[in-house]
Amino acid sequence: MHILGIDTSGTVAAAAIYDNDLDVLLAQQLVYTKRTHSQVILPLVERLFDDTGLSIDDIDKIAVAVGPGSYTGLRIGIASVKAISFAKDIACCGVSTLKALSFQSHIAGYEIVCAVMKARKGLVYAGIYHFDKEGLCTSIVEDALVSEEELMSNISEYEKVVLTGDGAADLFEKYPFTNAFLAPAEVRLQNGAGLCKSAVRCANEKPFQLEARYLQLVKAEKDRLDNNKN
Repeated sequence: MHILGIDTSGTVAAAAIYDNDLDVLLAQQLVYTKRTHSQVILPLVERLFDDTGLSIDDIDKIAVAVGPGSYTGLRIGIASVKAISFAKDIACCGVSTLKALSFQSHIAGYEIVCAVMKARKGLVYAGIYHFDKEGLCTSIVEDALVSEEELMSNISEYEKVVLTGDGAADLFEKYPFTNAFLAPAEVRLQNGAGLCKSAVRCANEKPFQLEARYLQLVKAEKDRLDNNKN
């Protein structure tokens, strides 16, 4: 089974193709960019097909990061996957950005991975995942918007933890960890590979079922609530 992964949840636009039958990452493309993801993500996918000699007709499933992350970025990635999946009748699924990060940062000997992304001052998006010896991933602390202090309390419960995500380095510098290991820089940002691997056991969805999971209210919702209070 060939899985195409598309991630536009952060500053990195990433895409990858994974062969689940061979357990081989066939190709990946990523770029750290200030351009809008709508300008770069589909050209990245086209390069994957050029490099591998595959086409969209060879893809059995498309996985997309559904959050947390950039509001605009998430909408671009989800809309792109909806369009491709609907037009080509390809199975699709939405994957937590944090879960995908944990998959790409899982290191042998470390069963617990904490994926953390920057939110706003004093707050982070975070989820903690457990990997068994067969690589099966289970969420043990659900993805949420939490304070750094709450996250530190959660992490302290485990003996060995891998920290990953764009908020990991800041957290590692700020707090005195005795039980945590910082994942290598090359896997701390979205690269598409973890997205593909996490999609293997992800239930298929219809394109219309794909929805962003922001983990907090979007600005329009916040403004509406503020207006109602006033």
